[in-house]
Amino acid sequence: MNKVGTFLAGCVVSLPISLSAFAADPIKLGLLEDASGNFALAVLPKIHATQLAVEEINAKGGVLGRPIKLIHYDTQSDNTKFQELARRLVNTDKPDVIFGAFSSASREAIRPIMDKAKQLYFYNNQYEGGVCDSNVFVTGAVPEQQFSTLVPWLMEKYGKKVYTIAADYNFGQISAEWVRKIVKENGGTMVGEEFIPLSVSQFGQTIQNIQKAKPDFVMTLLVGNIQSAFFEQQAAANLNLPMGSSIQVGQAYEHKRFKPPALKDMYVTPNYIEEVDSPASNDFKKRFRAKFADEPYISQEAANAYDAVYLYKAAVEAAKSTDKVAVRKALEAGNICTDGPSGKVCIDPKSHHLTHTIYLAHVKADHSIEFPKVWNDIKPYWLGDSGCNLAVKADTSQYTPANPPKR
Repeated sequence: MNKVGTFLAGCVVSLPISLSAFAADPIKLGLLEDASGNFALAVLPKIHATQLAVEEINAKGGVLGRPIKLIHYDTQSDNTKFQELARRLVNTDKPDVIFGAFSSASREAIRPIMDKAKQLYFYNNQYEGGVCDSNVFVTGAVPEQQFSTLVPWLMEKYGKKVYTIAADYNFGQISAEWVRKIVKENGGTMVGEEFIPLSVSQFGQTIQNIQKAKPDFVMTLLVGNIQSAFFEQQAAANLNLPMGSSIQVGQAYEHKRFKPPALKDMYVTPNYIEEVDSPASNDFKKRFRAKFADEPYISQEAANAYDAVYLYKAAVEAAKSTDKVAVRKALEAGNICTDGPSGKVCIDPKSHHLTHTIYLAHVKADHSIEFPKVWNDIKPYWLGDSGCNLAVKADTSQYTPANPPKR
């Protein structure tokens, strides 16, 4: 029996999909994701969700009668490796579509390669926003969905003095810019801001700085397994401040990994986490656990990756072709949606980003989760309102609040 293969660190791992029932050539989906390295803990659920969606689709006849063949390279949380393997995928494997990257630095390392090749590329991750790129489609949540909901809510509940600590690369820097902007617009004050290198695991001085500044709450935008040491250290130091984030809990499930009360009073705005109790979520979790019983946590990025496969399928079927230009036009038609783990999500034609329901997740003292508020069907409005309209005007830029698109 022939099987669809996924490549992990140079090895072929078989997926239980028979190709014998398919007369047509497979649709090739290239996957560049970190199965090892600093980000692997948060990325493995994305890989597994992609595999699950591919297996489900193939079991039901594929797309236009063709199976999806998954070609996965382990990018090892290394941006040089990302570039090397992106070029190999584009030039040698010649996939119909590429999914990939966890960190924004990794995405930006390979985005010029995708643009040069006019390669259809899905980035299935929450991020700092602003990418207006004709070749790129983003299924993760963005600042106008996460910060524009979270920060005003925290300011109303706890006060208007804010301290931000963020990973020192483009994700953290631009995310902090969004926090700064929203705090100012809502009459608040930034009493401190620090950017932490990804290699830092000791936060004693940062904790002292926060204590001295006396904020009402702390925005934590820390990334990777190393920086997560902050949470146990702040609890040991009795910092005892509410925390807000766009990424904690939803990506690396710190509330599960660390003993209470390390994440006490953390508030996060994910578009999905496994604690969401709905028919769609519960059905997804059941199917996911049936295939990956040992998965520690089903994250928002797993939901984003799963939705991306089905959105691509819908676009190919609408285009009646895997031709990249035809698929892009279908994605930009305004009617490409899927019913995923968090409900119905749709591609915005102007920005190539996704509508999302946003959940306000509160980590209680015992690390259980409650949802004080839910914002339904928030569109990714900022890029489109600022002048990004990829359906009519090509672009390959990343914009920020200080540098918006020109109308």
